[in-house]
Amino acid sequence: MRRLIALALIALSPFGHAADPVTTAMEGYFDFADYGGGVVTPAQIAGGEWKSFYIIDTRSPERAATDKIPGAINIEWRQLLARRHELPRQRLVLVYCDSGMLSAQAHFSLRVAGYDNLRLLQGGMVGWKAQGGPIDAPANP
Repeated sequence: MRRLIALALIALSPFGHAADPVTTAMEGYFDFADYGGGVVTPAQIAGGEWKSFYIIDTRSPERAATDKIPGAINIEWRQLLARRHELPRQRLVLVYCDSGMLSAQAHFSLRVAGYDNLRLLQGGMVGWKAQGGPIDAPANP
């Protein structure tokens, strides 16, 4: 009897109903996502390949002003999905933050929205610097 009640509660809960469009989109993404999920390491693009990417620094404007990968534009991670119309569709887009955690959220939201030309920089700016990647930093006065 307890099992029947438990099954009935599950069936009547939100988990028993048809998924909303967001959940359906995420399920569809995970059905076909590869294990790498569009992640690149700094070592994979250190030889100059990074120059071919459209690079987005997803950190706050204040944080992005301290240093960046040369050529990167700043679109904060929370704004990236809303500003997706600014992204090129025919060029690879590389997103990064300090560690890769916040840019991963932006990367995921765009992947679910149908953008498959994205790459996430594993380790973010910390990993980039550790690999010896070039940076633009403001000059000290």
